[in-house]
Amino acid sequence: MAQENAAQWLQSFPALAAITDPVWRRTIQMAQHIILPAEAALFRGGEACENYFLMLEGIVKVRKVSESGHEIVLYRIEAGKVCELTTSCLLADADYPAEAVAESDVRVLLIPKARFYEAMSNSPGFRKFVFSSLDEGVHDLVHLIEEVAFGHMDHRLAHHLLDLAGQQKIVTGTHYDLAVELGTAREVVSRLLKEFEHRGWVILHRGRIEIIDQGALRELVKKNRG
Repeated sequence: MAQENAAQWLQSFPALAAITDPVWRRTIQMAQHIILPAEAALFRGGEACENYFLMLEGIVKVRKVSESGHEIVLYRIEAGKVCELTTSCLLADADYPAEAVAESDVRVLLIPKARFYEAMSNSPGFRKFVFSSLDEGVHDLVHLIEEVAFGHMDHRLAHHLLDLAGQQKIVTGTHYDLAVELGTAREVVSRLLKEFEHRGWVILHRGRIEIIDQGALRELVKKNRG
């Protein structure tokens, strides 16, 4: 990779762009730039972890699918972020326990495993970046576990609907899509949405949900925080 391209692509990663040691500079100049379409898999469960990757553009969803077909979204990787699961697998020399699928067209910078290990050993700046990113990811996963284990599902659903709707007051997608995001069963989401509709908070349409009373949903979320 040309040096000017390396500098351009690292604009989304100021901490990495600031590293000047020769090991890291050699590592980033030898990284591979790839473009993948939406729905393409970056990795699947059981595959060997061969690259450390930096997300330049787009969104990737990391999810865990059970043998029965149930799934939960663990986190998303957006531009300027890295995949904590990839970091963990590289450090442990382990296979992937989950899968990552592009939700949009994505541009990714791949650092081969051997170069990753070399930079980890000989570039203090890169090593600090890797562990800092991993720490951030662990905190996010702990928060997800707390939400799934201890959060009230009606409160979580209300919060998620408000996040998705924004100012448009419309949420597109199926009940199953919402269940995946919240780590629960579709039947649970359907039951709660029908209750919300009965209270006059939402109107259910095929493939979309219209939010009628944002204030009521916010009050429900506030009760959970209290």
